Amino acid sequence: MTLSHALFPSMSRLTQVLMVLGGTLFIAVAAQISIPMFPVPMTLQTLAILIVGLTYGARLGAATLLVYLAEGAMGLPVFANGAGTLAYMMGPTGGFLLGFVLMAWLAGLAVETGIAQRFVPTALVTLTISALLYIPGLLWPAVIMGKTWDVLWLHWMSPFLAGDAVKAVLAALIVTGGWAAMKARRG
Repeated sequence: MTLSHALFPSMSRLTQVLMVLGGTLFIAVAAQISIPMFPVPMTLQTLAILIVGLTYGARLGAATLLVYLAEGAMGLPVFANGAGTLAYMMGPTGGFLLGFVLMAWLAGLAVETGIAQRFVPTALVTLTISALLYIPGLLWPAVIMGKTWDVLWLHWMSPFLAGDAVKAVLAALIVTGGWAAMKARRG
C-alpha cells in the first residue's frame, strides 16, 4: 500500500488527476531550486520524483512523470531553470528526463511490493534507484552527442553523486516520516 492510498482509500479519477497535476507542480517547483553546474544543474527535481514515486505508487508515479514530460514538451517552464521545450528534451539532459519516468515507477514498485516500508530499506532503494538514473542519463549523451566515458564521469556524474545520495536519503526520511506521522495520528 502507498501513502496516497492510505490517505485516500477510495481514490476517484478526479482525485488521481488532481494528484498527477499536483505532483507535476511539485516536481516543477523542485526543478527550479538549482545549483548551476555544467552541463546540467543540480536541482531538487530527483528528490521530488522519488517522493512522488514512493507516495503515489508505480503507475500513478510514472503517469505523473509522463504528464510532467508532456508539459515540458508543450513549452511549459517545468524543467530546471525554467526550461521547457521539445528541443530542450532532446538536449544533453534528455536521458535523465526519460529516466525520471523509470525512477518514479521503480520507487512506486518498491513500495507496492513491500520492499520500501521502513527507513533503512527505503533509503537503500532510493540510493539504488538514484544510481540507476545514470544509465539512461549517461547513455543519452554518449550515443547522441558522442561524449566519452571519461568526460561523462568527470562532468556528468562524479560532481552529482554526493548530492544525489543526500536527496535519496531525504526522500526516504520524508516518506517514512509521513507514514509514521499518519500512524501516530490514527492512534
